[in-house]
Amino acid sequence: MFAASLYIIVCSMRNRLRVRLRRLREPRYLLGAIAGIAYFYFAIFARLRGARAGTARAGRNGRPLPVLPQTLLHAGGPIAGAGLLVLAALAWLVPAKSSLLEFTEPEVQFLFPAPVSRRDLLVYRILRSQIALVFGAVISALFVPAAAIAPRLRFAAGMWVLFVTIRVYFAGVTLARSRLAGSTGEARRVAWAPLAVIVAALGIVGTAIARVLMTQPMESPRDVFVALGTALDTGAARVIVMPFLILVRPQLTTGLEFVNALAWAAAVMVAVTLWVVRSDAAFQDMAAESAERRAERKASGGTATKVRAVGWTLAPSGPAEGVFLWKNAMQMLRNTSGLTLFRYVVPLLIFAVGISSAMMSGNRARGGAAVFCLMGAAIAGFAVLLGPQIVRTDMRDDLRHLEVLKTWPLRPAAVIRGEMLWNGLLITGIAWLALICAAIFSAAAFPNLSILWRSSLSLTALLLTPALVFGQLTVHNATAVLFPAWVPLGSSRPRGLDMMGQRLLLLAAVLITLAIFMLPGVIVGGALWFAFSRFIGAAVLVPGAAICLGIVAIEVLAITEALGPAYERLDLTGIERPE
Repeated sequence: MFAASLYIIVCSMRNRLRVRLRRLREPRYLLGAIAGIAYFYFAIFARLRGARAGTARAGRNGRPLPVLPQTLLHAGGPIAGAGLLVLAALAWLVPAKSSLLEFTEPEVQFLFPAPVSRRDLLVYRILRSQIALVFGAVISALFVPAAAIAPRLRFAAGMWVLFVTIRVYFAGVTLARSRLAGSTGEARRVAWAPLAVIVAALGIVGTAIARVLMTQPMESPRDVFVALGTALDTGAARVIVMPFLILVRPQLTTGLEFVNALAWAAAVMVAVTLWVVRSDAAFQDMAAESAERRAERKASGGTATKVRAVGWTLAPSGPAEGVFLWKNAMQMLRNTSGLTLFRYVVPLLIFAVGISSAMMSGNRARGGAAVFCLMGAAIAGFAVLLGPQIVRTDMRDDLRHLEVLKTWPLRPAAVIRGEMLWNGLLITGIAWLALICAAIFSAAAFPNLSILWRSSLSLTALLLTPALVFGQLTVHNATAVLFPAWVPLGSSRPRGLDMMGQRLLLLAAVLITLAIFMLPGVIVGGALWFAFSRFIGAAVLVPGAAICLGIVAIEVLAITEALGPAYERLDLTGIERPE
């Protein structure tokens, strides 16, 4: 089975490469590939060449090379290990299923009836996943700030072991979670034991961290970093974090110490793999369930979803835009699961914590109120700038159902505006809540600003938020109408260098168009500032923002009306549907 798995993997890679090279004959894929190659060159290879030149200049001038402080370097390992512990616990608590156990339609048709054991199928899926894991390890190593190739190779090897362990562990958790409701008491006890152990370990580590944070004074993010490393490197927390620390230690060592650390990390990887391979008894049910779900989706045209009731009834009459507001709201509320919320909330919190920590360090802000203020500002910035990119319940999703939409007796402009309404109101509401929180605690984070300045800036941000959100949504939906082949449908994320380049080009187009959108309002606001700031001070920002919002609203209405003929000319053959 090992040789057969390698044969399938090699043939699949060769065929996928042929398909992607063949589609470069289309201009959109060719332009995307050029943009992707340019991004990789300027973001990685040109930067690496600059780093080598800087290192060479530092060596010629006799300056010491920059290194991380030893305290931060030693604390980073335990903190990374604790992060892996949290990730391991979330794998049990979040109802997600590992993609390692998802079989494609050809695999179901050819491998399931084949005379191979369930364990061989598990080994095949693990081997099949190595292509993406090796590629991810190599890409991550390119960002290592080092002039020589050896540190990057060491980092890539360590990241590959870490990626394989995480991927296989999630598959094992998925298999073990399917046995939590076993028919016999012994089977349930065996299945619940790992979950009880991981939750108890998480509680012990969390208690140790809380004890240190409450007893030691923290004056900077560096103090917090060092205190966390101290808490995780002593007592029972050190024993619990040790297996996870072993997985990240290869990235923090060099020389013979790296070889020893890599060997220990590989031992953990092998142990996790053996645990999963020995769980093949539950694999048959998971595989059968996966095949059944795929068959149901294919029979229903790929639209079968589990929904829940939501108490919002559509009014019998009203504007046409309200139909799409209700439809998109119901689609999101009924289909949103805990996993979907987790996928969006976790990056949002990570971004907010990182940005607020940097802002606190720069402003030397302290205290819980300052933290809430800066986190609110960071969340609002994330929602305004990236929310329209992430939330796609609009024309980008409904292009899949264009044959139904075009049969509705509605004005095209009303359809386009209605598609934007729910996303715009949702993102604006989230940003407003975050901005209000930031305004309430702004005195602690910015004590040098007067109340007039803080109030004016807060009101200005509240007024500009819908302008920025609906401006971006207008650009995204206009792109879906004018260039439907460039837009990934729904939540699909096509892979490949050319598709990455397409997304970069679309992002650049959105930013440039948004700047053009806001330019007239900014010009008017600037004129008001120069004319009246000497008389009323910062308060002039509020009417300037209100005028900017009004100008953007007029632009949105004009553009959606102008997109009507293009919507009428939309052809089903111009939409590339996912396979």
